[in-house]
Amino acid sequence: MAKTAAALHILVKEEAQAKALLAQLEKGASFQQLAKKHSTCPSGRNGGDLGEFRKGQMVPAFDKAVFTCPLLTPFGPVKTAFGYHIIKVLWRN
Repeated sequence: MAKTAAALHILVKEEAQAKALLAQLEKGASFQQLAKKHSTCPSGRNGGDLGEFRKGQMVPAFDKAVFTCPLLTPFGPVKTAFGYHIIKVLWRN
């Protein structure tokens, strides 16, 4: 059976901005609020919610991070062709 996961993410163009957002998250900032304010991905409108997806559906670097990083902990920045992602994996199986 294919592995699946659900995650939130914040996508920004600059690594420095991604690191600054991660620092805010580590101090207790709301992931959803920061996603709505800063994410360049359409998912930002929904607090960065990507919903459920299968392993292999996302670009390789993002996919690898989602299926290896700690759960429920903001992780990143992860660089892809789209920019820099901060990822929060809600669950995976």
